[in-house]
Amino acid sequence: MENLSDYGKPDVNLGCTSVIKMYEDSFRRHWNLTAMIDYEGLSLTYGEVAERIARYHIIFENCGVRRGDKISVCGRNCSDWAVAFLAIFTYGAVPVPILNDFKSDNIHMIVNHSESVLLIAGGQVWEKLTADEMPELAGVIVFDDCRLTLSRNDALSSAFDIMSSEYVKKFPGGLKPDGVIYEAERDENDLAILNYTSGTTSDPKGVMIPYRAVMLNMQFACRNIPLQHDHRVVAILPLAHMFGLSFQMMYELLLGCGVCFLDRTPTPAVLFKAFAEIKPKMILTVPLIIEKIVRQEIVPVLGTPMMKMAMCIPGVCGMIGNKIRNKIVNVLGGEMDILVIGGAALSPDVEKILRKIRFHYTVGYGTTECAPLIAYSAWYEYKQGSSGKILPGTQCDIFSTDSHNETGEILIKGPNVMLGYYKNPTATRETIDPAGWYHTGDIGTIDSEGNITIKGRSKNMIPGPSGQNIYPEEIEDILGRLPYVEECLVVGRDNGLVALVVPDYKTASENDMTSLQLVEKMEENRKTLNSLLPMYSQVTQIELRSEPFEHTPKKSIRRFLYK
Repeated sequence: MENLSDYGKPDVNLGCTSVIKMYEDSFRRHWNLTAMIDYEGLSLTYGEVAERIARYHIIFENCGVRRGDKISVCGRNCSDWAVAFLAIFTYGAVPVPILNDFKSDNIHMIVNHSESVLLIAGGQVWEKLTADEMPELAGVIVFDDCRLTLSRNDALSSAFDIMSSEYVKKFPGGLKPDGVIYEAERDENDLAILNYTSGTTSDPKGVMIPYRAVMLNMQFACRNIPLQHDHRVVAILPLAHMFGLSFQMMYELLLGCGVCFLDRTPTPAVLFKAFAEIKPKMILTVPLIIEKIVRQEIVPVLGTPMMKMAMCIPGVCGMIGNKIRNKIVNVLGGEMDILVIGGAALSPDVEKILRKIRFHYTVGYGTTECAPLIAYSAWYEYKQGSSGKILPGTQCDIFSTDSHNETGEILIKGPNVMLGYYKNPTATRETIDPAGWYHTGDIGTIDSEGNITIKGRSKNMIPGPSGQNIYPEEIEDILGRLPYVEECLVVGRDNGLVALVVPDYKTASENDMTSLQLVEKMEENRKTLNSLLPMYSQVTQIELRSEPFEHTPKKSIRRFLYK
């Protein structure tokens, strides 16, 4: 396969006036195709998804939900989550996706901060929440069986009571394709999705994503990412994260693809079993998965003396590369044409091996604030070491005197840039300047062809194992308040997150603590810390330092010195 044209024309109507109308068109034209699959569970056609969305819309209409109202959705990846999200989105309300592995306090905080009128949650999420901590909610719907589990509003209770009769009245004989009409009229600058990049501090940052940003991402994907209506994908990244939401659900459902949901972060065995059964055409992932495959399956083979010699022989090198490439493709289900990597840079040594065996992959670049794409290239155009080309219709500038050779902060301007941070004008002003440039906080260069190369992250975000955003400052804030911690710094290593700690040696000495007792106390701190954090941001080790950290004149730690 050489380029996108080998797939034929994408089965999507790009002439629709809005993303909402694009979904209306997709449901109508793909009515009998499989839309969603819960791995080893429920399967829904596009028609069945449309029917469920219609029932949600009847509830929203009759309980007084208005266009632009926020509705939080929280739960594991599954078809029920996807249906709830699409029902909110196509109604013209604003979905607020929340990571289900946030602690209950974090979920309460986001629901309250977003001013959500409803919460639609999975049963396992609702079990750990406290209704009194979300006093402004009109009610809670458990999406497992579309059950109203909390109602503070007579209109909401009534809407559920009459939902079935209203559905029959509205669609006598059942919903048909031509009955799918989404009338939400929204301006391109209206708020479409409110996505929180953080939820573990008292100052969460809700990214206000407008319809124009969603539209640009979806249109670009339909034109440049090769999928067809008979293809399937496996959704392994969190749907509450913009990377997974946009390109493992929203985009595919515009084309008529089938999306298979894995309801939790899978073990490698479960993941590869799902790949073997679903046979995805495209795999979207974070670097961790492909790096593990390369280091476990390829490096030992290519590292033998005989293989090193063989790889230097013209012709033989190509034959060996083909065999190894086919082996990886078979591990990933056997049908994969393209691997898309995002969320972090790919290890240079792994990328070198993938190039050597001519493996089809590409690395994209994005942020939640851009919904999420900033740069992307097809695998056959991808420049090694880069993160793709800047999206058409957007602008990129590097805050340096020589953008091609001198690193500087990456600045973005275009329709994909957010409206700002919800109820946080200070953070908005710090991120979007008066000229409209979004300051990404990432450091890099851009070449004459528009390829972005990222050199570092000034924002310090550490990508989680499944694409989650881990903000070390939030972990440090909690750890720094625990006993005998004078200063701390959280870093990402191959074995997970490690906390570097300068202990309060003075207090420890005053309490006659031995070195061993201090180590034991830090292990207690680690366990306490982890009890307050989501699973993906657990600290695996606390490493004690005898010397203080180096600081800037403003007394902040020079992070770049520590790994």
